[in-house]
Amino acid sequence: MQKLEVFGANKLKGQVNISGSKNASLPILAATLLSSKKIYLNNLPNVKDIKTMINLLQSLGSKIKFDKKKLIIDNSKQQKKFASYSLVKTMRAGILVLGPLLAKFGSAKVSLPGGCAIGTRPVDIHLNGLSKLGVKYKIIQGYVHATAPRGLIGSKIRFSKISVGATENLIIAATLAKGTTILSNCAIEPEIKDLINFLIKAGCNLKWVAKRSLKIIGVKKINETTYPIMFDRIEAGTYLVAAAATKGNLKIKNVIPNIIQTEINILKKIGAKIKIKKDEIHIVGNKKIKSINIKTAPYPGFPTDLQAQMMVLLCKANKQSVIKEDIFENRFMHVAELNRMGAKISTIGNKAKVSGNIRFEAAELMATDLRASVSLILAALTANGKSVINRIYHLDRGYENIEHKLKKVGAKIRRVN
Repeated sequence: MQKLEVFGANKLKGQVNISGSKNASLPILAATLLSSKKIYLNNLPNVKDIKTMINLLQSLGSKIKFDKKKLIIDNSKQQKKFASYSLVKTMRAGILVLGPLLAKFGSAKVSLPGGCAIGTRPVDIHLNGLSKLGVKYKIIQGYVHATAPRGLIGSKIRFSKISVGATENLIIAATLAKGTTILSNCAIEPEIKDLINFLIKAGCNLKWVAKRSLKIIGVKKINETTYPIMFDRIEAGTYLVAAAATKGNLKIKNVIPNIIQTEINILKKIGAKIKIKKDEIHIVGNKKIKSINIKTAPYPGFPTDLQAQMMVLLCKANKQSVIKEDIFENRFMHVAELNRMGAKISTIGNKAKVSGNIRFEAAELMATDLRASVSLILAALTANGKSVINRIYHLDRGYENIEHKLKKVGAKIRRVN
């Protein structure tokens, strides 16, 4: 089992190049199942979740190869409709193949998904939406058995709550449905807009008709296309927080700053000095970090995927801060590990009270989920001495070459077996 050793108390200085977005790549990869033509994708991140999704597509009959950092997907002979538990169990996004398989074949058998244990994240919103497109389904022994006897038929669908995954699944499914679909109360994360841009480029007919309402007119086929995946805004946010926490000086490259304006504004409020260029953010951490109260919310609110990282930073603030987690009900599992390092964080329900003026102490630590893993690295980077982080397979699901990128900007970190 691999682990990370982190030697703390170094300021991060230099330049970090941000990879392509994991959370944008996964739905776009699922959407390629709609096409019988070749699809060329650029800027995919080299992380475990992407490899798992590629394995899932290959198990369904997709022919996939890499050519100079470009992924070429050929679904001209893709005929299988069964997504097994062995491939879907480690990754929430596995359920996203259900929509395109139903759109293409009218039936599918897909395992209920796994992923990080940060909350229930039920698939009922996906299934309720698909049923309104004409899908009938049963859940038998952990598998969704779904059929669309008359094919998918456009409909008006209002999501009961804002759900990124359900919005993605229904967008993908509706692109080949007969007639017009109106989706309302949609999630509007940048990754969803990237999926829509990909589908439009491939010849689909999608148009925003209100802030959270999308009109989709079904098409009969998807064209051959080449598409570059957007930058990973959570990775960018993680390195911005790392710079602030270590009082460092980093240039974050290959980004679109206005997409993460909420995070930039919060970091400015707590004292970080930030300058923005076209595709670059220059951040200098302040010696004094101001406390702040934040709550996670659907985009354009503060992302739940940066909550753990921000908690580490607020341990360094001048006073107590409060974080309210409004997306997932079980996303404070990193708190116990941070408290073992000397943090003073108490949780009641979905609120965490974070005492400031903390000096982290090095410790042996256990990662519990993807974003918790990286929060432990950030805390360890500011601690005196050597910390050891176990179960880093969570980390490899979503961060490309994290120890290499951190080493380049002055961190003392190494992976050991």
